Amino acid sequence: MITTPAFKDRKFAILGLARSGLSAARALVAGGAEVLAWDNDEGARAKVADIATIADPLLSDLTGYDAIVVSPGVPINRHPIADKAKAAGIPLIGDIELFAMARPNLPPHHVVGITGTNGKSTTTALVHHLLESASIPVRMGGNIGLPILSQAPLPAGGVYVLELSSYQIDITHSLACDAAALINLSPDHLDRYDGYDDYIASKARLFEMQTGKDFSVFGKGDADTERVYNEVLARRGAEYVKLADPQLVTGQAEWPSLQGPHNLQNIAVAIAIVEALGVTEAQWRPAMRSFNGLAHRMEVVAERNGILFINDSKATNAASTAPALAAYPRVHWIVGGLPKTDNLDECIPNFGHVVKAYTIGEAGPLFHELLSPYMPVERSEMMGAAVHSAAAQAQPGDVIMLSPACASFDQFKDFEARGDAFRAIVEAL
Repeated sequence: MITTPAFKDRKFAILGLARSGLSAARALVAGGAEVLAWDNDEGARAKVADIATIADPLLSDLTGYDAIVVSPGVPINRHPIADKAKAAGIPLIGDIELFAMARPNLPPHHVVGITGTNGKSTTTALVHHLLESASIPVRMGGNIGLPILSQAPLPAGGVYVLELSSYQIDITHSLACDAAALINLSPDHLDRYDGYDDYIASKARLFEMQTGKDFSVFGKGDADTERVYNEVLARRGAEYVKLADPQLVTGQAEWPSLQGPHNLQNIAVAIAIVEALGVTEAQWRPAMRSFNGLAHRMEVVAERNGILFINDSKATNAASTAPALAAYPRVHWIVGGLPKTDNLDECIPNFGHVVKAYTIGEAGPLFHELLSPYMPVERSEMMGAAVHSAAAQAQPGDVIMLSPACASFDQFKDFEARGDAFRAIVEAL
């Protein structure tokens, strides 16, 4: 794990003992800190009972404590722990801030921080892949993969690549990323903020924590991201601040797991980051082809007789499915599940790419009615029937894509189980 002597003889309270909270507790105790920890789940509390005092910070005297470590899932805009921290005069922090505290005692390294409303995970995984392909020691964490504190420290010259949600940035105060990226912005998570402007300000704090000579890159796709770019540019200067133009990227057609206009922006940002860290085009370009993407997110699971099978089970609403349909010119679209809304309006601009739709799950009758004016639609009901029918009708060059635009809970326990089922059916072909 990652820990530091800076934790020694300090006192921390932890609220939330899921993955990040559990790793924080272990790293703090290993560094010599005294820890008070709490989670509403008895099983979670049991995991740290041998190393921490089990007590609810809300009901405890926190005099002398250095910080309260909260899970990113704790809504600090309305949870009473925020008032408790303020009354006690101690900061609310997260595991990323603990990582920032540990940095001075780690071998010389770089940190990459990647945020944005959409595309964070893909861009983070792509940066990790490109650095790894260039034989640079690298770890990936934050809002993706394993908590960063639970991973082994890198040797000198390594790079920590962190996906950072706005929730994580809100409880991080001193993480000066050597390279930081904002991919895009659109209204999201507004239940945690006093409006969209506060959400944007949360994302922008990632760049306020940087020093004057750290590198910042921004996606060129929406006015709000470009506004933050201009603010950082005015403060820091063009030498260290870049707008990543997706139109300058060539070769996307050769990278099967990175199709679609949304991925073109992710690619542009990733290239800017790795080049800032010294990776050359001769290194990153061949590595693009071997990037497999993330499971259940535009994941290429097979190619059969010239037909691609794409698992996009993570697309649980129409806004997520829209860029998937835009990515390919001829799509056999498997859609449905437990509907979140009564429309597919965000997908309409890309209906021309759909050869045929195959509706499944509870949304089947509704989606059949919505889609029939635009395209041929087959009521499949079950995933297996949809895949087999699509496979029988598709031609070489076509794509068979599961992009449900729905929650999974009518037929599957989660989107991972749904995607795994799709993969298993395709493999059985």
